[in-house]
Amino acid sequence: MDALRTALAESTDLLRFTLGGTVDEETAAAAEADGVPREFLDFCRVLNGVSCGPSVQLFGLEEAEEHQFYCGPVVDSPLDLSPEKLFCVGLIGDTPVFLDRAGSGILGIPDEHWEWVDAERFERLAPGLEAFFLERLATPEYARLTLIDDELVEYDDWLKLLRRAGLAG
Repeated sequence: MDALRTALAESTDLLRFTLGGTVDEETAAAAEADGVPREFLDFCRVLNGVSCGPSVQLFGLEEAEEHQFYCGPVVDSPLDLSPEKLFCVGLIGDTPVFLDRAGSGILGIPDEHWEWVDAERFERLAPGLEAFFLERLATPEYARLTLIDDELVEYDDWLKLLRRAGLAG
């Protein structure tokens, strides 16, 4: 995180809202009392949201609370959607990314589905939120995950930030 924050501070050409701040203990305690998962709040204590280019976002606390409608059941969807089981932590394109409240990590849908609600199952993207960020978003894996076209790479601020922080080639 330090490398990313330093690179962002030194990069006047990149958008400031790329990296969120942090959530204080009082705010985190109140959110946990309201049912926000501890794992998500632990992440927000270090990084309260991140906008990774135009197609990937991990929510900060306030944004996450506004996007929990993704966890509710959808008519005719084969997915087992439930706010008691899932907590929406971000988006890849228009597809929600969930924290499994039962401890099964970060869930998304398989790449072959066009509309996420039509997916027949979830796919485990990472064992946890921190691992998802460190292994999928703060590495060259980000370009594959977001399907960035070679012609558009030079315009992606997140990839520029990763390179300047020494996290991507």
